Amino acid sequence: MTPALAFILGGARAGKSRFAQELAQKRAEAAGSSVCFIATAEALDEDMRARIRRHQAERPASWRVIEEPRALAAAYAQAAEAGVVLVDCLTLLVSNWLLSMPDDEANCLNAIETTLAAFLQTLARREQTVIVVSNEVGLGIVPDNALARRYRDLLGRVNQSVAAAATEAYFVVAGIPWRVK
Repeated sequence: MTPALAFILGGARAGKSRFAQELAQKRAEAAGSSVCFIATAEALDEDMRARIRRHQAERPASWRVIEEPRALAAAYAQAAEAGVVLVDCLTLLVSNWLLSMPDDEANCLNAIETTLAAFLQTLARREQTVIVVSNEVGLGIVPDNALARRYRDLLGRVNQSVAAAATEAYFVVAGIPWRVK
């Protein structure tokens, strides 16, 4: 299997996860390998619990799932046996970090950059296909509060880093993936 990083970006409810799952399944079948799904969501309220249940129902039962809200590099280290790794999503990973230290932007940014760098370094040494999903939150209006602006800016930086490292990138709009890289 040729190592690859596919980055899938789009707005909320755009079809990113569905496209990512289809791509993961296709790549795994073509390579005769397994899929490991790294989930970053935390079930902190009923809405998120419902979203998690819906995503679980949409995934093949044969996929291994690692639930890890912040330590992406550590979760990825546990996925060495899979031919395809799907990370869904960076949007929640960044949110989880920011909400865990909302008044310490410098340390939050450092923690995110450290885990992302470790993830990308490990990825470069493996013969896997890795698919990473994230939201594009910078296309709308400027948020009216400082925490939301910090979030938008942090996620924008993370998205740029992953897109730069990606061998392919897609922007999903209304369920239609456009290959942009």
